[in-house]
Amino acid sequence: MSKKRVLSGMQPSGKLHIGNLVGALQNWVKLQDEYECYYFIADWHALTSQYADTSQIKDNIKDVLVNWLSAGIDPEKSTIFIQSHVPEHAELHLLLSMITPLGWLERVPSYKEKQEEVKDIDLHTYGFLGYPLLQSADILIYKAHYVPVGIDQMPHLEITREICRRFNFLYGNVFSEPEGLLAEFPKVPGIDGRKMSKTYNNCIYLSDSPEEVEQKIKTMMTDPKRVRRTDIGDPELSPVFHLHKIFSSKEDQGEVADGCRTAKIGCLDCKKILLKNLFKVLNPIWEKRKRYLERPHLLEEILQAGAKKTKKIASGTLIDVSNAMKLWLGNT
Repeated sequence: MSKKRVLSGMQPSGKLHIGNLVGALQNWVKLQDEYECYYFIADWHALTSQYADTSQIKDNIKDVLVNWLSAGIDPEKSTIFIQSHVPEHAELHLLLSMITPLGWLERVPSYKEKQEEVKDIDLHTYGFLGYPLLQSADILIYKAHYVPVGIDQMPHLEITREICRRFNFLYGNVFSEPEGLLAEFPKVPGIDGRKMSKTYNNCIYLSDSPEEVEQKIKTMMTDPKRVRRTDIGDPELSPVFHLHKIFSSKEDQGEVADGCRTAKIGCLDCKKILLKNLFKVLNPIWEKRKRYLERPHLLEEILQAGAKKTKKIASGTLIDVSNAMKLWLGNT
């Protein structure tokens, strides 16, 4: 039996950080051994918020691709491509926009939430409103069976399922409803204690040097009650300890927690143990990053192969859609 198809993407809105690594990439690497995986760099999606300044998008695309490969996304197992290299996404988006009620887009939670959070960018554009619809086209153009998501992303997938049902009701069964592959993604704290996010400028980036990572960890806040080395603390109040839960062994976590509660170790000792374990994860990625950055032609070959494969699938889907909608096909 053929493998079920999985699709997911990531915006090139900035450099990738360790939150992206544990929140998505490590899961994607596991999925590629079980499913037929398609992973795309969503450059058109980046324009929904970065339309006024597109100067960094090309560099960010390269950074995303290099980090995916370095984290273990294997082009021999997964299909990797850039969204805009497959214009069929935009064509299906246009066709779906003809049948999608405006209210469906307006009720997506992130539509109003982002407008309230982001004050320095005008998000009153169709591109931003229609973001979930383009996302639906991304999924349906490949007739994906599964989309890996966290529970907070389910509303976006649900609108895809609604659009799928509406299309099938109007024109016949062309699409099957994609399902979410739910995963528990750990909340990764940034160096200021808030959720790690490029918006907050509190990230440890996969492209950071070892010296930069060490400096960032050294400046991280810990338990605010531990003013002096001899003060006892509560590890649960320390963002550093929450990074230990992600990157350190149970043995190291126990040592750090006990040392904090009894003042056997200081915060600097705690951070040294974290750095040791964090470097175990990052060193192989850094080594691969260096090799891929030295082979730009290989990166281009991977993207070209991905676009060629995905265009064939996407074109076939558009023929199915056009036939169902009784549109005039130029070759008939």
